Amino acid sequence: MKSIDLDDRGVVVTCPKCGQRNRLKYDKLDQAGRCGKCGTELHAPAEPIDVAKDLVFDALTSRSALPVLVDFWAPWCGPCKMVAPQFAKIAKEGAGRWIVVKVNTEESPTLARRFRITAIPTMVLMRNGLEMARQAGALPAERIRQFVEQAKQ
Repeated sequence: MKSIDLDDRGVVVTCPKCGQRNRLKYDKLDQAGRCGKCGTELHAPAEPIDVAKDLVFDALTSRSALPVLVDFWAPWCGPCKMVAPQFAKIAKEGAGRWIVVKVNTEESPTLARRFRITAIPTMVLMRNGLEMARQAGALPAERIRQFVEQAKQ
């Protein structure tokens, strides 16, 4: 069982203390939640989350209280593999300020078409269902962070 999943209502996380699955609603990701079983404080994920379904992607990007940094990638793409650890760093650094998701363009071709992804990796920053900024190419974590910070302003 994965420790983090998405559904159309929120991010489903596993409590690190008791193992209970809890949903953090998208519109409250900027706030700490509590485990329904043991009361442990839960926060927005500090790691990239895979998104495979259009409905879930739309729910997250339109309702999230935090900006959503989307990494469009493919498993056969060398630069995508190289930049994956950089997105992991950015997810950890930005926990509580933004959320990072990964969209495999091979598994979600409709999302790739809808966003007119013509080169990978491509990152898109979303807020309230709208694209705020886009950048193609593999970048180091520092440049990804700058991209997010500048686009959020």
